[in-house]
Amino acid sequence: MNSSFDKLPETEENKKRKLWRKLFLLNLCISFILIGLFWLPSKLVQLQQFLDSPSVDVPGEGKMAKNEKKKVKPLPVQPKNLLSTRIVTVNASSEKEYVYFNFSNGKPVKIHDSSSLEWDLAFRRSKIITNGGASSKLGKAGLIDLGPLGFDTVTEVPKDNYVVDVSTRTDTENPVILKPYSYNYLTHKLKAKKNVYAARTADNKFAKFQLLDFYCDNKEVGCITIQFVYQKSGSNSFLKSSGDFSTASAGIAPTVESMTSTF
Repeated sequence: MNSSFDKLPETEENKKRKLWRKLFLLNLCISFILIGLFWLPSKLVQLQQFLDSPSVDVPGEGKMAKNEKKKVKPLPVQPKNLLSTRIVTVNASSEKEYVYFNFSNGKPVKIHDSSSLEWDLAFRRSKIITNGGASSKLGKAGLIDLGPLGFDTVTEVPKDNYVVDVSTRTDTENPVILKPYSYNYLTHKLKAKKNVYAARTADNKFAKFQLLDFYCDNKEVGCITIQFVYQKSGSNSFLKSSGDFSTASAGIAPTVESMTSTF
């Protein structure tokens, strides 16, 4: 289709207009070509690097978030035949240091040797490792991803086939929990997946846990909120024993705690 410019009389002024129009279109095409050659590939590389990374460690000063406490909404009342669920927020916002966590007391622990059996999981921003395999010489901890299940529907976990940590060229990681989040490319925010994880502890007992959030109150990545149940008897079942069940009152809400750590 011929444009109105093409129908104008061939005067000097109209020739100049056509020339400027062609130059404008040429510059526009060159700009798009340059964007496609230089800007777009670099962005695609950055995106691929993010997708290939084991976790998201937002750049920072390597310090704990100042606003360490976090309010957590209580979960609905759990079935009375299950062991009590605990909800804990661990401040692991340092990009350099792991915060070590023990299921038996539900708190971060200070350790002097990572080979000790005093910890089960370790957090560093959105990254999680276990006390087993490449991360520890003595620990038996490992994980199994049970999938996106209702937390209270998991009444027992497997006894065997737990995956321990492995060494990579750059770090140590647990293959089961490399990316326990979904990433929103519009808001650049992490959202915890609904997956429930079975955990074998460092001393060969069992727990189950689910991640709820990755953010501190000040919006910095690294305050890990999890709900978990720990079976201290060594059983792989999270149902109460007959004695506990008979004395338990109906409708016990999960315990909510906020753990801060400066270890």
